[in-house]
Amino acid sequence: MIESFYAYSGLLASVWIVFGVLIAASRYQGYSHARQFCSELGASGSPTEKFSPLINNYPLGILFCTFGYYLAALPGQTILLAVIGGLVILHGLGTLVAGFFPMDADPYTKNPTTACKIHSWAGFIMLLSFYLAPVLVLFEPGFSLAFKLFSLICFILSVYFTVTLAKAIKRQSNPGTHQRLSYGAQLLWLSGLSIVVA
Repeated sequence: MIESFYAYSGLLASVWIVFGVLIAASRYQGYSHARQFCSELGASGSPTEKFSPLINNYPLGILFCTFGYYLAALPGQTILLAVIGGLVILHGLGTLVAGFFPMDADPYTKNPTTACKIHSWAGFIMLLSFYLAPVLVLFEPGFSLAFKLFSLICFILSVYFTVTLAKAIKRQSNPGTHQRLSYGAQLLWLSGLSIVVA
């Protein structure tokens, strides 16, 4: 039972974040999923500053770390799979740090606070870890060709929507949509990995 929980914790994290963001947003009057970042739910001074990390970052960080540990500790696992597990753990740690250090209320501020800088670096580490992990899957002999193809598609989608996110930030238009699509592609990959190794 415990082993099954570990194996499916990656899938659980992907489902959890959807409901967590929706629940937190319901307590933030006027919040726009299209125009605002997910992190704005926990931004300094937001109505859900304390609530959002409690139901999102902290449990999600634990779930990511749990799944990463499961991957790294699988019997007979290869060095590559252990590294992939380590990257998932790194993603989990980044999630925890990003929850503890909130971003500024204005995401476009020219003078971010120290907490916001730490939050941004944690977010960068999260992004990078889930860029590298699916790429490493391509070189792991234990995975099927179908899953490798799936990993490649998720990686390409994530990169594409990160590019469109950068453009949306420059225009200050609807970055929330592009952020969710980029991260959604990464979480889709994580869900697939969770199902494959379970």
